[in-house]
Amino acid sequence: MVEVLESVPPDDLVKSALERLKQAGYMIALDDFTIDDPRATLADLADILKIDMQATTAEDRATLVSRYGPWRCRMLVEKVETREHFTLTKAAGFIYFQGYFFCKPEVMHAKEIPANRLNYMRLLQAVSKPDLEVRELESLMKSEASVCYRLLQYMNSAAIGVRNEVHSIRHAITLLGEREVRRWVRLIATLTVGQNKPSELLNSAMTRARFCEIIAERVPHGESDLFLMGLFSMIDVLLDMPMVTVLENIPVDYETKAVLLGGASTLRPLYQLMLARECGDWQGTNDQAERLGLDESQVAAAYWEAVQWVRQVNSV
Repeated sequence: MVEVLESVPPDDLVKSALERLKQAGYMIALDDFTIDDPRATLADLADILKIDMQATTAEDRATLVSRYGPWRCRMLVEKVETREHFTLTKAAGFIYFQGYFFCKPEVMHAKEIPANRLNYMRLLQAVSKPDLEVRELESLMKSEASVCYRLLQYMNSAAIGVRNEVHSIRHAITLLGEREVRRWVRLIATLTVGQNKPSELLNSAMTRARFCEIIAERVPHGESDLFLMGLFSMIDVLLDMPMVTVLENIPVDYETKAVLLGGASTLRPLYQLMLARECGDWQGTNDQAERLGLDESQVAAAYWEAVQWVRQVNSV
């Protein structure tokens, strides 16, 4: 992806350079695009137009979507900081979104876990126990048709490559093994409780989980499950409950609980690396990577792999 800033003059030299880049397979994005943008002559080369939520009016945004999207360019809106911003821009026709709302969305405080999500909480509790009780897990999974369907669909997909079809939950659990079962149930339960949330939030949670899991191979982390840490970093938003309430119901190790609650933890540098890389804070990314003994290429490769993994999961 090549991003053309608003300060770049739309002259013949720039246009020729973008044409060469596009022919080489790069996507082109025009940053902070406006109604009377001097780079309008470059719009035919652009794949994405990035619009600043804070610097444009609703009328301006509607005009830009009508003029340039959806067939000409993919429209992205930046600085989406509230639920209202997201709802308005999505209705206006934007398909890509960036902003604080997706990094730290508003948490709706509920007094108790909604009844329709209790079974998923019980699943999360079951796979968080030190000793996995297969019969209990099987029973809980059978009580949720959507979980059963996803598991059997996953086990019979090309991603797994099982020779014979898997027809039972017990068979699937046996084939996956304890570690993979824990990982898979956490993922599916978290995705299901957040099924009415914007897909960007779910993708972010999955990307965080896989990114941390990949980095776990390169940094010391004790007994902590870094896939769980990344996935649960947004569990409060997905459940519409304060993090402290969620963690009272799901047992996690001390270091993971501490970092998720904002306290001192040995996992803090990795957690900060995860957030910095997600937000495109390159200086923060480099600082935390150096602190962990990682180089920039390792972090970039891990994040790219995580993004590709999320795409694969979503396609199953």
